[in-house]
Amino acid sequence: MAEEQMEEAASSSAAASGTPFQLQFDKPIPFQIKLAEWNPEKDLLAMVTDDSKVLLHRFNWQRLWTISPGKCITSICWSPDGKVVALGTEDGLVLLHDVENGKMLRSTKSHDVAVVCLNWVEDEPLSRTDKDDLLSYEDRTTRFFPPAPVMPRVGGLNSGDTGLADENEEAIQAFSSAFCQRFNILSSGDKDGCICFSIFGIFPVGKININKVPIHVQSSQYKTSYRLQGASISKVSLSTNLHQLVLLCCGKLINTEKLSISKDISIGLHCVHLDTSIFSNRKNELHQVSQQASSIQDLVEVVRASISMMSKQWSNAMNLFHEKFSALPSLITAHGMESSSEDEFLSLLFGTRTSPALHQFLVSSLGEVGLKRIAKAIDSAGRELRIVVSEHLQPAVEIISFRLAELRGLARWRSRFQNIGLDEKLIDGVTERVGMLIVQVERFSRVAATVLYLFQNFFSWVLKCVKILLSEPTDQVPPANSELVVIFLKFLLDKDPIKQLLETDQIFEWDIDTARQVEQLVVFGGFTDTQFLERSLAKQFSELEESLKEAFLMPFTTISSQIHCQGLLPLYPVTSSEALSPTCTASSISFYKQDEDSQHSPCSYSLTDYICFKIPDGSLNLRNCIGVIKNFCNSRSTISTPSLSGFLLRMPDEYECVDLSLYKDNQVVLLLSGKFSSESPGRSLMVMLQIENFSFSQLSRTLPTNCNSLQELVALELQLDTDHGKVRSIPHLLSTPLAVSASRGVACIFSSRRHALVYILNEDEDEGEDEDSEME
Repeated sequence: MAEEQMEEAASSSAAASGTPFQLQFDKPIPFQIKLAEWNPEKDLLAMVTDDSKVLLHRFNWQRLWTISPGKCITSICWSPDGKVVALGTEDGLVLLHDVENGKMLRSTKSHDVAVVCLNWVEDEPLSRTDKDDLLSYEDRTTRFFPPAPVMPRVGGLNSGDTGLADENEEAIQAFSSAFCQRFNILSSGDKDGCICFSIFGIFPVGKININKVPIHVQSSQYKTSYRLQGASISKVSLSTNLHQLVLLCCGKLINTEKLSISKDISIGLHCVHLDTSIFSNRKNELHQVSQQASSIQDLVEVVRASISMMSKQWSNAMNLFHEKFSALPSLITAHGMESSSEDEFLSLLFGTRTSPALHQFLVSSLGEVGLKRIAKAIDSAGRELRIVVSEHLQPAVEIISFRLAELRGLARWRSRFQNIGLDEKLIDGVTERVGMLIVQVERFSRVAATVLYLFQNFFSWVLKCVKILLSEPTDQVPPANSELVVIFLKFLLDKDPIKQLLETDQIFEWDIDTARQVEQLVVFGGFTDTQFLERSLAKQFSELEESLKEAFLMPFTTISSQIHCQGLLPLYPVTSSEALSPTCTASSISFYKQDEDSQHSPCSYSLTDYICFKIPDGSLNLRNCIGVIKNFCNSRSTISTPSLSGFLLRMPDEYECVDLSLYKDNQVVLLLSGKFSSESPGRSLMVMLQIENFSFSQLSRTLPTNCNSLQELVALELQLDTDHGKVRSIPHLLSTPLAVSASRGVACIFSSRRHALVYILNEDEDEGEDEDSEME
């Protein structure tokens, strides 16, 4: 009977204003979807299957790509410009993938446990005046340097291969060009109560644990201190003006002043308001610092990959050299001789005689073919070392040095940048270390060039000796320098200076005169490190990494310390630990603009927060209810600030709310799945309600002991009437998720029998034209 009434209401609504929620298509799908999110700028839908494959579909359901990250995906969201999709994983990673081809752009270890929610917000100034007052800042790097080098190809190079660039380098470069983006922040929450903030999704700028944040709440008589225990984040939402963050978390609320009294412990869902105004107040400074720091971090990865690749390439060549030349000591021992390989070669060089062991080695064991093979491997490795140094390592280090110099200049503007933790002393230390790294790269280049020339000279001499022993002509063999052969035998036959420079545990000894000259140079200024000549290239890079980590940790720590709790609202209690699971909480948080009539700022507006959530059956003695709260936090704290208010809405008995989502213009979309029975087939409803049509009741901001805020609304429970909004009947039993796009005006729902249904929520001609253009 109730179903017939609702279909009747849907028909009358259709007659009055056309068919609500036009069905675009209903397609069977071969998998179960657990997460789905619409692209904010294009008609693209990203979905995550039960086995954590990620799919991207067009509005017409054409699949663009499928990727398998190899990890359990627990959350998903889009960047504000729709060019990057962010994925949270069960092991605490945040993966950023390119919308064009699904390739991974960045992987960040932000958390230690599962990332259960993501929220990516772009700054939107409160008024046009704010836009005009933005401090313009030019990235001058492009004036003095060519495009930044990309990371050498993972897995190493083959001999003679010069194609070092990763095939996805253009997307990575565009993604890393933070200076051309509007300021935005990616917020991520995990099941241990930690929330991380990353500017542009790549530069970590803050982290808080909600279980360690002191919460001061005004009780009925005095201010009381609380803290959360075992809280798990289920939803986060940062306002577009970056002033406040609202989060929902499941856990225990403890009165810190009466820890021994068990009745003061409330277990349930809590709404927390965090003051994040530091992001808004210092967004220009944060933009400039993150722009330089994120580029430096990218280039550090280029340096790391370059050193690793050079080590691998040179090691492969030297392994072949030692494998062939290691046969000579065995032959010397077999012939009963006590000389070394060096002695045998020197004897051949100066005594013009060949021992039986050396003769057998040169003619039989090594031979002309074996020698040429080794010479080619060493020459190819040397050529690839030069390519990596000239095209990747050296440019990366030089650009790092320039960007650190830019940060150094910003750090000296203490009145602006000290408040965000940009420490001048730490930046000075990093600048000196990168200068030492430039010296190490120059030294490596000179050592590598010398070693390769000595190898080439040695191989020419050995080849000439082999031909003489085989009575072959030697006029085609390049002449060799005997003095350089001696140097090779003394310093390179059993030693590898290139390998030493590429290892972190090598220490080089220098004579007293060189040490004194370095100390004298310190007097002239520019650097204070007198021990850099004792370190290898790899060791110097390791020290640069440590100093960078310390320098960038300061802004991270400083920003984190300035994020405070502004309010707490216990929503409902639960008794089952399963009900506390973040995945069991259907909820939605959104901020809506509210125009202000002001003669002083006619273009300004404030933000009103709305929080919508499903209440578990049995909690507060309610069944099949949702709650809506507004004005929990407000972008402005004035006498005229609207009061905290809310209402409860009970669903029809024949239906169960499986998911919900706040929509634009103060609307909420509800997904009601019909209860299956043998007498009636499973049917469901999608309902859009105008929230402001309901009567909000004022809630107290004080927190009586062991009292949930919604208890004040129980008596005001409302019965859902289809006349309040648009209703669409759906001939399927529905399941989560509900994917709604306010910017595109579409919704995608999924049935329990693996069907995907896409509906158009806006009956707007302009919207349709926009969608057609996007499809093209």
